Amino acid sequence: MVHLAILDRVHDVVILGGGPGGYAAALFAHNFGLNVALVEADKVGGTCLHRGCIPAKSWLEAAGVFATVAAAGSFGVETSPPQFNWQKGLARKQTVVDQLHKGLAGLLKQRKVEVVTGVGRLDGGNRVVVGDRVLEGRTVIVATGSAPRSIPGYDFDGSLIVSSDHALDWPARPARVAIIGAGAIGCEFASLLADLGSEVHLLELVSSLVPGSEPEAAKALERGLTKRGVKVRTGVIVGAPRFANGSVVVPFGSESVEVEVVLVAVGRGPRTDGIGLETTKVEVERGYLKVDMETMQTAHPGIYAVGDIVAGGPQLAHAGFAEGMSAITHIATGKPAPVNFWAIPLVVYTHPEFASVGRTEEKARQAGYQVETASHLMNGVARAIIRGDNQGIVKVVSEKGGPILGASIVGPDAGELIHELMYAVGWEALPSDAAAFVHAHPTLAEAVGETLLALAGKSLH
Repeated sequence: MVHLAILDRVHDVVILGGGPGGYAAALFAHNFGLNVALVEADKVGGTCLHRGCIPAKSWLEAAGVFATVAAAGSFGVETSPPQFNWQKGLARKQTVVDQLHKGLAGLLKQRKVEVVTGVGRLDGGNRVVVGDRVLEGRTVIVATGSAPRSIPGYDFDGSLIVSSDHALDWPARPARVAIIGAGAIGCEFASLLADLGSEVHLLELVSSLVPGSEPEAAKALERGLTKRGVKVRTGVIVGAPRFANGSVVVPFGSESVEVEVVLVAVGRGPRTDGIGLETTKVEVERGYLKVDMETMQTAHPGIYAVGDIVAGGPQLAHAGFAEGMSAITHIATGKPAPVNFWAIPLVVYTHPEFASVGRTEEKARQAGYQVETASHLMNGVARAIIRGDNQGIVKVVSEKGGPILGASIVGPDAGELIHELMYAVGWEALPSDAAAFVHAHPTLAEAVGETLLALAGKSLH
């Protein structure tokens, strides 16, 4: 009951959830001199820092180093076959996480953000109850994040059926793995496990990897993963598992595979149950909070939502950053500072990397655009050949006679290269304008330049 709790002083903003959306809002608030309380049940940093982006990329980097050393002979570097010490990889992952967590905690303290540890619950709009405390805010930002989803018959037990949370802390490398779901998470685990020597079966319900992506890019990623040993099956329906002798048999279609462990990677659902939404006027859709995307404000005045819980928003850490900044700007100034969601890149840190921004060709046509496209393969790019990693593609989509609408890249450093095209999409650059700039030779970015030249009707190679 509220009357039995200790009522705190009024804060300008109370933030429920300390993941990317929540802590970005808390940090950004200092630009406007806002007084902030940040409520977090676990550790600041949320899923991204502790159970998602950062630990996963640490494992992927380790797998990449291992694969590079294993292929060193092709460059004339003679080495013994490398051995991967899983425990050291696990320890390094945790060291990276701990270092970043310490830095974030220190930055929040420096910005004078009051971090309140405990489970928070909304109580009538502008109050958040945490244990015996009531945090009252002129405004509240809900940023409670998401959790891995499962599917019928595949309830997580942490041993035979696992989520990505469990997989990041496997005590040893599993020899045989089935991964259900070929979105970003499933593809990344398939890539790193295959590079480290596991037998990997990647199963996807729809007809391509990274559902909703550019077909040519998805196919290029599939070829790259297949080349590295991943057994990819798309367009398959997974049946109920059978358990025997410490293993799992996963049926799909007329086939089945027996593995040590099944990783379910079919997406993430919002963590909004039990946070007191029923005490507010916030509109909820399947657990997601509806917001005005111009301001991130919900139907309840003064309550905002950011991050993975936003209905229709991309579940990306950097989108959460941007949404948190947008919400704080509106709180402080009363003026909207909308996020350009079309210019937010997606990166899948596989080998080869996959990245995209803006609209695919199909989505552009569905939106009513007359579309032009151009593509350039990585196999003729000098720097890619030098690196021994020249499989992939760049594809750029534009409106006929108009600006660049979207792009996809598969290949080495795709996650870095996509930002060149992020600016093109965000600034609505014409292909001819973008193509006028000269890329250094030999670089991977030349593939982007060549694609832009072709789209401008002035192809070179």
